[in-house]
Amino acid sequence: MMKIRGYPHFYQKAREANAIYRILLVDDDPHIQAANETYLKKQGYEVTRAENGADALALASTASFDAIVLDVDMPGMDGVTVCRRLREKSGVPILFLSAYARTDDRIRGLMAGGDDYLAKPYSLVELELRLRLRIGRRHGVETGGVLRFGALEIDLDLREVRCNGTTAPFTALEFDLLAFLAQNPGQVFSYEQLYDHVWNSPMNRGLHNIQVCIARVRQKLDQLCPEERYIETVRRKGYLFRADRRG
Repeated sequence: MMKIRGYPHFYQKAREANAIYRILLVDDDPHIQAANETYLKKQGYEVTRAENGADALALASTASFDAIVLDVDMPGMDGVTVCRRLREKSGVPILFLSAYARTDDRIRGLMAGGDDYLAKPYSLVELELRLRLRIGRRHGVETGGVLRFGALEIDLDLREVRCNGTTAPFTALEFDLLAFLAQNPGQVFSYEQLYDHVWNSPMNRGLHNIQVCIARVRQKLDQLCPEERYIETVRRKGYLFRADRRG
């Protein structure tokens, strides 16, 4: 059976230490809750759900969590108020989710005691990465590090792609796609597998979308490392990342 490695090696280290990280998801939208829960469970987390602020506070008072994913805009008690209440008793990492991406909204959440802030729509891969980094820092777990292929460097913590000291701007989805392929060099992934491991929303599914994203990643890699060819198309099968870079 092919072993697929999602970036980074956090879960392997966690399993070796017999660690299961517990996440509390707080959101009144059942579709968002279901998508987040399914993905995080697939990545090895134990997930508990709350539909409102009052339930979240009750759960947090009776159980221990390694991180809390908290929606800002909820009826009744909003996420910022919940965060302030949590901070009276706990230093658990709190990651806000919000449809509002304005700087003032982010500052408001962080000033209330939040550790991180993601604007909707977001990548599930990025959500998990941010959770992993926050939990890792709290528990002293080693994080992703840097993947190196000749002059090419893929920094999983800083989410940067560099070559010979030059950095190229990758979108969140482009970086997630490249990082996933680079973590599994030489393995061919179908479109369906890439959706399952990388894509951020069923609304974006479609062969054309993957082809466009791959084309953008290739273009940026070509600009960074013009002498190398890292991503190969395998006809009727999908794509693979070539660690040896032979075109």
